[in-house]
Amino acid sequence: MPEIKTYTEPELIRGLVQHDNAAYEYLYMNYRGSLYNIILQLIPNKEIASDVLQEVFITVWQQIEKYDENKGRLFTWLVRLTRNTAINKLRSKVYKSESKNESLDNYVVAIENNNPDIENINRIGLRKQVHQLKEDYKNVIELSFYNGFTQEEIANSLNIPLGTVKTRLRSALIELRKQFV
Repeated sequence: MPEIKTYTEPELIRGLVQHDNAAYEYLYMNYRGSLYNIILQLIPNKEIASDVLQEVFITVWQQIEKYDENKGRLFTWLVRLTRNTAINKLRSKVYKSESKNESLDNYVVAIENNNPDIENINRIGLRKQVHQLKEDYKNVIELSFYNGFTQEEIANSLNIPLGTVKTRLRSALIELRKQFV
């Protein structure tokens, strides 16, 4: 079993500046949990939080020279870098757009949870209700729910922008929800 090397803070910083893989591995193994928890406090989505954590470590790799030990400890710098990266993610247009567009699965589960008497979604005549929707809504629901298409596949299939697909799915689900309340 290989011996695990430990670092003092100055040794770790020196290794990071020299782009020593062992130093980066040590940094990742010893700091990822704390940094990940900081991200989760700002971004509760675990998948996005993992992406932000990866961004943080890439930034450390690329910008370790910007760390100034006279301004604080390495961990303090990592925390500040992590918080800033998470906040930048929250402010990004992509994140804001993703948080506004909920998946179809969320609505299906919501319908089932709000109506515990329903044993099977197909028994309530969902397909019949879908066919009563506007043609645009019906098409995206059919492709997504019954044919299993992703939103990107629907956009390509119908030759419409992805944003339009997301808007139509959301609007269609809202209309369907009104029918079952």
